Amino acid sequence: MQVALYEVKDRISSMTFIFDQETKSKPESVVEKQLKAYNARDIDAFMATYSQDIKLYNFPRDLTTNGPEAMRKGYAEFFKSAPDLHCEIKNRMVIDNKVIDHEEVTANGNTFNAVAIYEVENGKIAKVTFLR
Repeated sequence: MQVALYEVKDRISSMTFIFDQETKSKPESVVEKQLKAYNARDIDAFMATYSQDIKLYNFPRDLTTNGPEAMRKGYAEFFKSAPDLHCEIKNRMVIDNKVIDHEEVTANGNTFNAVAIYEVENGKIAKVTFLR
């Protein structure tokens, strides 16, 4: 299976291909664990699913968070400020070590949709790219 992601602003400005390859781990299971911790607003369980080299991006390559300390700080504040926080998976694809989720997120009375591409290495989430 192959997936192509395009960023379009008057023309195609970015294109990313994701190819299926054999993987020995189950990347979906660690992503599901982080989803449960996210919905429970359990920062310790949430962070336990991420690698020490975690990087968060906005598509295509805008680095927004680099490292677990910055991530913990941002998400701990978010978890405290959003008592109604909930993420529901509308669709999920798994390709090799990548889990691609279409998410519907509710926070502070607002609902929005996003796509998250989780890249799993050695049983931990090492990179997440968001499309909003």
